[in-house]
Amino acid sequence: MKILTIGDSCVDIFRYGEVTKLAPEAPIPIIKPEKETSNPGMAGNVVANLKSLGASVDFITNKNEIKKIRYVCSKYNYLLLRIDESDKCEHISYDILKNINWEEYDAVVISDYCKGFLNKDDIKYISLKHPLTFLDSKKTLGDWAYNTSFIKLNSIEFNHNKSIILNDLILNQKIIQTKGKFGCDYQGKNYPTVDVPVKDVSGAGDTFLAGLTYKYILTQSIKTAINFAQECTTIVIQKSGVSTI
Repeated sequence: MKILTIGDSCVDIFRYGEVTKLAPEAPIPIIKPEKETSNPGMAGNVVANLKSLGASVDFITNKNEIKKIRYVCSKYNYLLLRIDESDKCEHISYDILKNINWEEYDAVVISDYCKGFLNKDDIKYISLKHPLTFLDSKKTLGDWAYNTSFIKLNSIEFNHNKSIILNDLILNQKIIQTKGKFGCDYQGKNYPTVDVPVKDVSGAGDTFLAGLTYKYILTQSIKTAINFAQECTTIVIQKSGVSTI
């Protein structure tokens, strides 16, 4: 199995520390750093999860480094603050896109966090070039997404696009809406998930997208792929930080 992933990526940094009191200057917690972890984030997390499942992955992403730095109370695993550094990236070169050998890939994953790497025309071009494309995008949907095979949205993204989706039969049939503990909706059917203790939901959507793509390539069944993707997500939300399957 060989998959091409295209999208903007970052470094997810978690700084854990002890919190025992508030600052005297303002009602904010004082954190004493204890440890730090870092790992690939956004599209990079999709790639890490695909590789953990055993897929071979080629990755096209931004060159500049975006950082998402989270400060976490280690005792309660409670997120105190997130700082995003260098939150925009350069646009992908068209020369890169036109030189891709699309036929060597079983699927293309477009992980678009809307940081500037991909525009709507890029996504339309990619979906026209390969017959199996999975899209996860923060953009407002439109006819530029018609040729994608499946579109994964979380509840916030779905509600942002709700009026468009409900009035567009083409997009409506492609949407897979993840709803956390309420499972996942696809073409009018709900796929329930198992209730587990949640430590961290950071990156869970990336894990879902990776599991969905991997299992669909193996089975050609979107129902089987959705159930598998939810199983993968259930694993990572029980871990601290952004984790792989």
